[in-house]
Amino acid sequence: MIRLTEILKGIDYSIVGHADDISVTSICFDSRKTSKNDLFVAVRGTITDGHNHINEAIDLGATAVICEKIPSNPDPDICWVQVKNSAYALAVCASNYYDNPASKIKLVGVTGTNGKTTTATLLYRLFTTQGYRAGLLSTVKNYIAGKELEATLTTPDPVRTNMLLREMINAGCEFAFMEVSSHAIVQNRIAGLSFNMGIFTNISHDHLDYHGSFDNYLKAKKTFFDQLPEGSIALVNADDRNGSLMLQNCRAAKYEYSLRTVADFTCRIIEHRIDGMSLRFGNQEVWTCLIGEFNAYNLLAVVSAAELLGRDRLEVLTSISTLKPVPGRFEVIRSGMGTTAIVDYAHTPDALDNVLETINKIRTTGNRLITVVGAGGDRDRSKRPIMARISVEKSDRVILTSDNPRTEDPEEIIDDMIKGVPEQMRDKVLRITDRREAIRTASIIAGENDIILVAGKGHETYQEIMGQRYHFDDREELRKVLMSAN
Repeated sequence: MIRLTEILKGIDYSIVGHADDISVTSICFDSRKTSKNDLFVAVRGTITDGHNHINEAIDLGATAVICEKIPSNPDPDICWVQVKNSAYALAVCASNYYDNPASKIKLVGVTGTNGKTTTATLLYRLFTTQGYRAGLLSTVKNYIAGKELEATLTTPDPVRTNMLLREMINAGCEFAFMEVSSHAIVQNRIAGLSFNMGIFTNISHDHLDYHGSFDNYLKAKKTFFDQLPEGSIALVNADDRNGSLMLQNCRAAKYEYSLRTVADFTCRIIEHRIDGMSLRFGNQEVWTCLIGEFNAYNLLAVVSAAELLGRDRLEVLTSISTLKPVPGRFEVIRSGMGTTAIVDYAHTPDALDNVLETINKIRTTGNRLITVVGAGGDRDRSKRPIMARISVEKSDRVILTSDNPRTEDPEEIIDDMIKGVPEQMRDKVLRITDRREAIRTASIIAGENDIILVAGKGHETYQEIMGQRYHFDDREELRKVLMSAN
């Protein structure tokens, strides 16, 4: 058990009722998971408000409650801690509970619309390859010194984040690399964490259903850099027009990377092929099996970050040549008949445009590009027609299908998408709601040396329909149908 006063360090609070000189077993913000002698934190979420579940937590044994509003008749046997922002308090308390693990490890946060997963994962793999013990918190998987753990959110809740960081330290990790989502920034999930480095990849149209406007989304990303402490490092993509904005009023040491202009770190694409590309860093040329300009940016960010963290450039470049693609990120599957299928997580207009542009640069004349794409339900509707328009403009055939419809009617999602297809291009489009059938149809249509892009879900192994998750893996479906055609 740990004393409540220790957990509350760094938080402005007032006590009502029972004194704060008690000890608690653990911190909980889900009333259903509360146990005896726990501290329950009532957080206002986007769907539920923890204040409505305080009594449930007390019934299950909570002896202290952090909340923004004290009940009118508070239980005198409970220690009531009133704060201005419960979400912020939860994050700071979690950090205190686990003895501020972020201050005892070199923590690198990666934020941006696209490239977060690849950049963070490649950094983890690079440092692991070079013999360092490291940890990773990402959309695809979490790792602690080589041990794989399930990942549920891009950025976990603060209790789990601090618990994992503590486990990394206990496992002897020197470095931790984590994705930092805009939701996590706004929801104070990273409050209390001390980052040694922040990396900005890019920013484009996404999550407007949550943030309300692109300006709010941009401010969320900038907040991460505004909060970097003195002595830390800010590394941003100079080729993104908002990269310089991230550095304004930032107290960290500032660095930029670029493929197109003068910057602290640069590289150039020398050759593009379906099996990889050649990059030049200064006088050194490196071959990588990763494909596309977007991956050149990711690799440049990795090389730049590694150098700033004290690694030798030549050793870093040698390791870069051995790194493999991240699952579901431009993952290539080939059939014996010559058809190439690519699975990619691209679920934003910018990411989809980048992937299609890359494929069009490396495919040969006469080889068609067939794109299978959908859009997630209960998310930003405004990007649906944009994604459909991009797909039809840069593909020979397009199959509009369902992604994760969640609680929406998938037919209505496709209706939204098809509004973006110009009338004169609609004969290039098929609409097949069933994703499995859409993938099968694309494979049947594809001829020798044609390319199929299945976009939107990438590494995901499920499809979410009306609150239920059903097993579904784009890669499995492609392998089944392509192998049966051999």
